[in-house]
Amino acid sequence: MTPPSSLVTRRRLTANLSAFGLASLALPGLAEAQALPATPACEAPASGTRRQTEGPYFTPSSPLKRDLRGDGPGDALVLSGFVLTRQCQPLSGALIDLWHADTGGQYDNAGFRFRGHQYTDAQGRYQFITRIPGFYPGRTRHFHVKVQAGSRPVLTTQLYFPEERAANQRDRIFDASLLMTVTGATGGQLGRFDFVLAD
Repeated sequence: MTPPSSLVTRRRLTANLSAFGLASLALPGLAEAQALPATPACEAPASGTRRQTEGPYFTPSSPLKRDLRGDGPGDALVLSGFVLTRQCQPLSGALIDLWHADTGGQYDNAGFRFRGHQYTDAQGRYQFITRIPGFYPGRTRHFHVKVQAGSRPVLTTQLYFPEERAANQRDRIFDASLLMTVTGATGGQLGRFDFVLAD
């Protein structure tokens, strides 16, 4: 259980949403944004984000959609962060494609449930609102992501949940450098991960 001191209040979240231009996504009682500064803290040159397999369940041409909660039930999670160069410069207009299993560990391979893409804003920020995926045999909880900015190579990777320590250790492709920062919030969880793209 998340201690009350680590919970983010609705008032603070609404302020953060307004600053991020996402206030229209707010729903009563649901934590939906993180406070992202205009310029991220970073030590250049930063290490590029590790690549991982896309797996067998990628579907191209996902819809332009940042709010995936309507795709099925489950606990809500807001995933936010930046897309950066190795010199810590934000990349605006970067394409981020996200897909993951539902709470039962199943992927929608016939449609686009829990699949969507968006573009980073002028400060290189992105945000998805989705559900926490379930487990399936051999894998811990994870998100799949592709990130592309201009002529740079496409980054294909996966993101992991820090609280799933035992399942993470059993997963043969788990990489600790791809752990999100996850905190509790009223009505859900907040996840944070900054992608650093190779030149």
